[in-house]
Amino acid sequence: MKSRMDECIKTQLVSAIHLQEVELKETPADDQQGDSSHSDSLCPLSLFPYVCLCVGQTYTVEEAVEFIGFGRFHILLFFIMGSSNIVEAMEIMLLAVVSPEIRCEWRLENWQVALVSTMVFLGFMLCGVLGGYVADRYGRWKVVFGGFVWSAYFSLLTSFAPSYSWFIFLRSLVGCGVAGVSQGFVLKAEFIPAKHRAFLLPLASMFWMVGSMLIIILGMLVVPVLGWRWMIRISVTPSVILIFLFKFIPESARYQVSAGNVDAAVKTLQWIADMNRSSLPTGQLVEPAETGRGNWRILLSPSLRRTSLLLWFSWFVASFSYYGSVLSSSELLEKNLLCVTNIEWEHPAQRRLSGAPCYCIPFGFAEYQTLLISCLGEVALVPVNICLLNVFGRKMSLAVLQLLAAIFFMMVNICTTMFGFTLLLFLLRSLVSMNFNVVYIYTAEVYPTVARSLGMGFCTSFSRIGGMMAPFVAQVLMSQSVILALTPFAVACAVCALGNFLLPIETKGRALLQNSE
Repeated sequence: MKSRMDECIKTQLVSAIHLQEVELKETPADDQQGDSSHSDSLCPLSLFPYVCLCVGQTYTVEEAVEFIGFGRFHILLFFIMGSSNIVEAMEIMLLAVVSPEIRCEWRLENWQVALVSTMVFLGFMLCGVLGGYVADRYGRWKVVFGGFVWSAYFSLLTSFAPSYSWFIFLRSLVGCGVAGVSQGFVLKAEFIPAKHRAFLLPLASMFWMVGSMLIIILGMLVVPVLGWRWMIRISVTPSVILIFLFKFIPESARYQVSAGNVDAAVKTLQWIADMNRSSLPTGQLVEPAETGRGNWRILLSPSLRRTSLLLWFSWFVASFSYYGSVLSSSELLEKNLLCVTNIEWEHPAQRRLSGAPCYCIPFGFAEYQTLLISCLGEVALVPVNICLLNVFGRKMSLAVLQLLAAIFFMMVNICTTMFGFTLLLFLLRSLVSMNFNVVYIYTAEVYPTVARSLGMGFCTSFSRIGGMMAPFVAQVLMSQSVILALTPFAVACAVCALGNFLLPIETKGRALLQNSE
């Protein structure tokens, strides 16, 4: 595009010079003097009127992002914003590691342990829509940065919780902060060129894996020596580091133009172009300000209604199945329920406190090792995820991954060796993780800029409803029957796979829309 623009200017300069020579031959000097003021008013470059046509060209943010291309800024963006997934993963996965410890310390029943996860997701759900609205109205950067600070502060306070009630209250506030951090996906997606989104966004799942593995390693090393409280205090460290690194990430240029701040958008794009050793398109950035930013009615407009309804269900199932796989594996390992058919009579480690069953069995090295291996499954099949997105598109990828997840949920119930169980868990975690990646990408691409964060906020809120239900299925029902606990996850995935075929829009290769019209 840049070379074509240079050729355009060169060609028009030559043409203008030839035309000027003809005018000098045909027009008397007095006539030239008399018309000079008129020609100057038409174009400041009066000798080269055709150049004005080139300079008067305009471009949009989408065209600027594609013109600048991929470069050093996007690498910085990938690592800093990807690291936000480390924070989110550590805060969510912390529950799987802490559950055995708080169960013993406060002598909790199964439903009380499940309530901890539910309260975190409740905070996430309530603040998800609010965070999306604020991000569309006042900027993505502010919401993500505020989420870092909020989640780090209340996570640290959690380590000083004097009772179970205080613990679940503070963890619910942590969930509110994590809801803000999750808006970082929108901020990241709005800077990445279209042809790179299907490659870079799935790769970001490796940061989630790193966060999951970090909290498991901390549990393995810190909990036996210093206890779970110190593990939480140490786990806050990545959030504090990111608070200082986040200054290198600018506000979204797409948001800036939607808010009418075109000058700020140009500065942002110019800074990115300089970092990438590129340049902006020739002309001026021209996009109208949007007055309907953060309007929830856009999500239910005729063009997006069916998409929104199906996406809300897809997000519900994505979260329900993901956290179901995480918590089910934790529960199976903690209680050693492999190949147990009648838990009430066969389980040798069951204890009873105050008439209710209590499994006071902290994780050992083997259990931590199995959890670590299963975490690797979240990135092991990323190349497969990228191929699915680029070859089959977003809709088909969602359907295939959900259908396979349904099959593997039922296969986990098969009585096998620890190696076989680890392999099944590895593949299941790969599938549910890939599905979460695809639904994130599809949501960021299908909604327009004026409602992208709000759309993501609604979707994440529905996903947290699934997250709230998952603990009661994976942890409470698991105490009654393994097959009874795994069946709801399999059925939900199968139904969602059918629903994904009905999505009306395929976003593969499509530019990010600025408005819904």
